[in-house]
Amino acid sequence: MRFIFALLLITISTNAFAKTDEKEKPWGLALTMRTANIHFDTEEDNVSSVVPMMFYEGDTFFIRGTEGGVHLLDENDWELNVMARMRFFDIPAEYQNIVQGDSVDMGFQWRNHTSENHFYDVEAFGDLDGNPYLNISSSWYFHYNNWEFMPKISTRYKSASFNSKYFALEELTDERIGAGFDVNANIESRYHVASNLYIIGSVGITGLDNNAYHSTAVDQRWQSEAYLGFAFFNDKSKANKSSIGNSGYLRVSHGWATPSNIGDIIAGDGEKDEYNNQMSSIYYGLPLTDELFGLPIDLYLTTGLALHWKSEVQNLEQEYVLAIKAYYTIHWPVRWRIGFAEGLSYVSSVTYIEKTEMEEKGYRPSKLMNAIDISVDINIGDIFNAKALKGTWLGYGIHHRSSMFESASQFGRIKGGSNYNTVYLQFDF
Repeated sequence: MRFIFALLLITISTNAFAKTDEKEKPWGLALTMRTANIHFDTEEDNVSSVVPMMFYEGDTFFIRGTEGGVHLLDENDWELNVMARMRFFDIPAEYQNIVQGDSVDMGFQWRNHTSENHFYDVEAFGDLDGNPYLNISSSWYFHYNNWEFMPKISTRYKSASFNSKYFALEELTDERIGAGFDVNANIESRYHVASNLYIIGSVGITGLDNNAYHSTAVDQRWQSEAYLGFAFFNDKSKANKSSIGNSGYLRVSHGWATPSNIGDIIAGDGEKDEYNNQMSSIYYGLPLTDELFGLPIDLYLTTGLALHWKSEVQNLEQEYVLAIKAYYTIHWPVRWRIGFAEGLSYVSSVTYIEKTEMEEKGYRPSKLMNAIDISVDINIGDIFNAKALKGTWLGYGIHHRSSMFESASQFGRIKGGSNYNTVYLQFDF
């Protein structure tokens, strides 16, 4: 998992530093509600989860909702990618914090573009424990007025170890089953409401192989799933800009842990961590656009690496962040900005400030969480009327990890998280 975030961080930063003239690429940020049937013999038949999504199509790397990757080779009609994809393990919500079965799988994808609106994928993937599976799929793209449709059919070959772990529930039942093929059909859709606002959704159905269906734990051969939500994308009624006004940035910061929640911090009622746990971070911001809903709002795809320093109660730990950040600049009496970021955070080990809160509430902590960054900064060059410092900002931010109030299975069905008060310097290129 650390490798996934580190690879994206290095690729995005290296790719961005090499460019001086930024063009507007396809981007997006969405919040959806996913609902799925449960295959297993349980009292609950359905489970739901809030799923935030990010989108970006770059020359070297991409993010597509719940998957992302890097182009190893990119030819005219085919591409070879190394990828990571979120996979949901649908069980009753009451067990999801204990089991935490949702996973990020890694693998390789060969995509063949047969036409502008059709492609095939052949994929070799595995979970983080090395249980392999293969996917073969065919996808199409259609659009009509404000509607876009992306139907897809696929088949998946699951190894015996994968089938036994995720369908026979071998760890609980001691039952081992053979390999098998399942089939899936789904259709994704977007509706352009206005400007950058879209409604997005998907419906799909999966049919299990005989080995999985006849295992003791499973009582349904067919599983349906769907999601629905809203999103912000490029305005499809306008051509993407050939150049955008905002440039990349580098941000360095230092922060101090606090047991207080965001509301108390904003109200000025924050408490100090008794062990004075601290962190330092560095972020790179890749510009996406300089306009949102017709307003001068700068959007960035940002990657970050944070070091949580060793203290009396924790070891040195790393944190990796991938998010989309928005800035709104106010020109009075000098330039200052309000910023907000939403994305993903992964830690090598859960920090003390977060672990203690989880223990108090009776949760099992999760390394993968939702990331929020709230900031306010002021331009140093404007304050001192120094041209050389016009791209330098001094700011305060709240570094936040949470799991969306028990609503997200991929974050462990947790309520709470951790907060750090940070100060930073940000340098525009």
